[in-house]
Amino acid sequence: MPHTAPSVDGSDPSRDYRNVVFVAPFFLPTTNAFIEAAASLPRVRLALVSQQPVEQLPAALRHRLVAHYRVDQALDPQQLTSAVRYLTKVLGGVDRLLGTLEQLQVPLGRVRDTLGIDGMSAETARGFRDKARMKEIFRAAGVPCARHRLVTDVSAALAFAAEVGYPLIVKPPAGAGAKATFRVQDDDALRRSFEVLRPGLGRELLLEEWVRGEESSFETLCVQGKPLWHSVCHYRPTPLEVLETPWIQWCVLLPRELDDPAWDDFRPVAFQALDALGMGTGMTHMEWFRRGDGSVAVSEVGARPPGAQITSLLSWAHDAPFKSTWARLAIFDQLWLPPRRYATGAAFLRGQGRGSRVRAIRGLDQAQRELGSLVVEAHLPKEGQTPTGTYEGEGFVILRHPETEVVEKALHRLISLVQVELG
Repeated sequence: MPHTAPSVDGSDPSRDYRNVVFVAPFFLPTTNAFIEAAASLPRVRLALVSQQPVEQLPAALRHRLVAHYRVDQALDPQQLTSAVRYLTKVLGGVDRLLGTLEQLQVPLGRVRDTLGIDGMSAETARGFRDKARMKEIFRAAGVPCARHRLVTDVSAALAFAAEVGYPLIVKPPAGAGAKATFRVQDDDALRRSFEVLRPGLGRELLLEEWVRGEESSFETLCVQGKPLWHSVCHYRPTPLEVLETPWIQWCVLLPRELDDPAWDDFRPVAFQALDALGMGTGMTHMEWFRRGDGSVAVSEVGARPPGAQITSLLSWAHDAPFKSTWARLAIFDQLWLPPRRYATGAAFLRGQGRGSRVRAIRGLDQAQRELGSLVVEAHLPKEGQTPTGTYEGEGFVILRHPETEVVEKALHRLISLVQVELG
């Protein structure tokens, strides 16, 4: 179902621009911010593919598009191919095909392969998307990672548990953001996870050994396979612990230091992992562990911008809109980012107790008195709102300061002061 702006003219012979198609199944606030970042760049003519009507976009953003095509299912490669084929005729060619969702990366690769559009292929995208395949690639390349096995029945799972020991992680190979992920402690819990996830032919489960240690992320900006920039974030506590304990208020810390010697042993491992996966141009989000004995292990990698407000943390740390940095890189193969001047961190405020509404928010006045000078962004819970049920909880606060230690201490103080009560 195409929608084309009246001013579109795909016959411009100069081609001093890039024709870009952005796929966004739904117009969520974060997705809209990435669309706007791409549409706002000079010399970009942006078309959009979505499941929602274009009229549901904010008017200011909608008017920046040169064309729109609505599909019934944005994850269907055939529907996407039809949409992009049409937009290719409207625009006079498509130079880049983009999307930020994890689930979109393989379908986008298939469309690029079919229509000859520059960018990540489906084969490469599958290495990032299929976590079992990813770990086989890592093992072959000598990248340290958790022992794992792909299984469809309980007997194979129990055999792997006997070999590796508990606890184990159980998850779908194509999961994202630790969704549908379980940590199991014994045979009975392993059997119960199979009852919930119901694996079968074509619906295998990935079992992994539980890696004990501190978990962090490692973001990169790559151009034609070369990592030109990297950054580390620390999770407090780990994402899986956050999912397992809904009331935990947690933090993400982005240190000011980009070249901390504490990461010297992990950087070559991270770059080796990206090279093994065949990363080309774009942004990656890697999760990794440092074990108690000091050794490191890669958990998984996404060929996409990160969640958990990390792009916002990067924007505040560099005093530059990081979503625009991503868009410029993805569209023009260009990297521009000013030096990092600050450490930043996000504290996620999650509802305590049981209930279907936020009943009260306590400690805000004290937090404002103690930490208000560090706050640069806040989306606070409101009384009466429905809990989100996600790991980001009912709201978040972003802090900033030139010293990493100041931000880290302030984050922990904030989550000790502010409590969100459900009722």
